[in-house]
Amino acid sequence: MVIANASSFQTWLTRHRMIITPILFLIPGMAFFTLYVIVPIFQSFYISIFEWNGLGDLATQGEYVGLENYRELITDRAFEVSLWNNFKWLLLYLLSIPAGLFIALFLNQTIAGIRIYKSLFFFPFVISQVVVGLVFSWFYLPREGVLNALLELFGLGPVNILGDPNLATYGIIAAGLWPQTAYCMILYLTGLNAVDPEQIEAARLDGARGRKMLWYVILPQLRPATFIAFVVTIIGALRSFDLISIMTNGGPFGSTRVLSFYMFEKALSEYGFRMGYGSAIAVILFLIMLIFIGYFLWSMWHNEREARQ
Repeated sequence: MVIANASSFQTWLTRHRMIITPILFLIPGMAFFTLYVIVPIFQSFYISIFEWNGLGDLATQGEYVGLENYRELITDRAFEVSLWNNFKWLLLYLLSIPAGLFIALFLNQTIAGIRIYKSLFFFPFVISQVVVGLVFSWFYLPREGVLNALLELFGLGPVNILGDPNLATYGIIAAGLWPQTAYCMILYLTGLNAVDPEQIEAARLDGARGRKMLWYVILPQLRPATFIAFVVTIIGALRSFDLISIMTNGGPFGSTRVLSFYMFEKALSEYGFRMGYGSAIAVILFLIMLIFIGYFLWSMWHNEREARQ
């Protein structure tokens, strides 16, 4: 009886090994993802309905306030500024995708010195965001900076980018676009290597050139790379903490705060320790990210479904 059961189990295992093997490889990664991503998300939702300073046990030291933290966000001027700055980051950060595409198209050629060009465009991707922030802080210096030296050549006065509340956010976004464009370029270079040369040749025989070749032949084959570029760029725009911390620390006058930085200020900074309020900000940030990424996932699934039909 035992031998028969063992034999039948072995037969079942052999028959379903193509399903079981991937599951066994996925279990450790899914366990870590659940423990360190999914569980903290629900913890943030739970903590956001409490007033808690982060010290002691939440159940005993925290005060249940329901949706009071979210009601306070509605009238919080600093939260409003941070939210609008995040939308500025989202809108302008997306410029890195077409910029990365056109740089990749330029680098995907066989011309003299192309490896040097690739190395120069790839360089921003491998350096730390902290280094990028420091470099651009020096670049924007009012008197000694390279930017104002260039403006002086054209007879223009010095501009204090990081000291002007109306310009500081755009200056930081420009700094962030430098490495983000390099990342999108790498994604598109990888995608261009997978473009079917037979389709390119067939399109050339049909008379497709320039923009028509790009729009109707190359871009449809770059959809996976475009999707990854969108997702990574949106996540990068919404969690833009390091550059702001290095370049302005939220100033001048709080004008460069974004939700991630404001969350840190409220929950963990010297004058914060409002874990519940910081968690409420984190929940809003998560929902914004979920909406954008969910939309792109749905769009990609819808496009693939239409392509199959």
